[in-house]
Amino acid sequence: MRYFALLLLSSIFLSCSSNDGWEDLFNGEDLSGWHVYNGAKDFNGWSVDSGVLVFDPATRTDASNASIITNQRYKDFELAIDWMISKNGNSGIFWSVEEDTSYTYPYETGPEIQMLDDNWTEYVEERGNIQRAGSIFNILPPDEIVSNPAGEWNSYLLHIDQTNNKGWLDFNGSRVLEFPVNGIEWNNLIASTPFKDWEGFGKTQNGYIGLQDHGAKVGFRKIKIRELN
Repeated sequence: MRYFALLLLSSIFLSCSSNDGWEDLFNGEDLSGWHVYNGAKDFNGWSVDSGVLVFDPATRTDASNASIITNQRYKDFELAIDWMISKNGNSGIFWSVEEDTSYTYPYETGPEIQMLDDNWTEYVEERGNIQRAGSIFNILPPDEIVSNPAGEWNSYLLHIDQTNNKGWLDFNGSRVLEFPVNGIEWNNLIASTPFKDWEGFGKTQNGYIGLQDHGAKVGFRKIKIRELN
């Protein structure tokens, strides 16, 4: 009887610890697992406040860009993240980033899912939906606008499957993007964008995930990843 009880407890423990394959990318306490792109010594505006990962340009230690990337590369994955942007704020999340000193910013190689205060009227009127929250920045607009206002939390679930050439984004529970991530279809998307002549853009399949310093205060929480395949 005790044997079966131990088996049951073991099964429950394994079920809870496996968490369906999800792992934390942010521990709520510090920036373990992340570093500033191309290896700056400090986090230059990034900090953790009450379990939230915050970038605040007012706390910069120098003027250099401080976008951060994961220490680990990812190819096929789902990424869950909550974000909150400041008024008239602009930021983003990158995938398939290549880190190399021949590049200055993650956006030179990694496509970006835009984060924006969609109530920033002047920006939206000038740039259009292709730079709204939930877009692949300057590549694909979201199918619908579902963002919460500046100062409120939004949620992304980003699916990138290089092996099966499938990407999608759920934004506050709505599927707003479906797209290829490599091959002819992806290259055709890039060919009609400002990135078409960028040598390294969108080429890496197994790359880093990045969070953008775009000069606005932004917060992130509940950052989790689940590797596929």
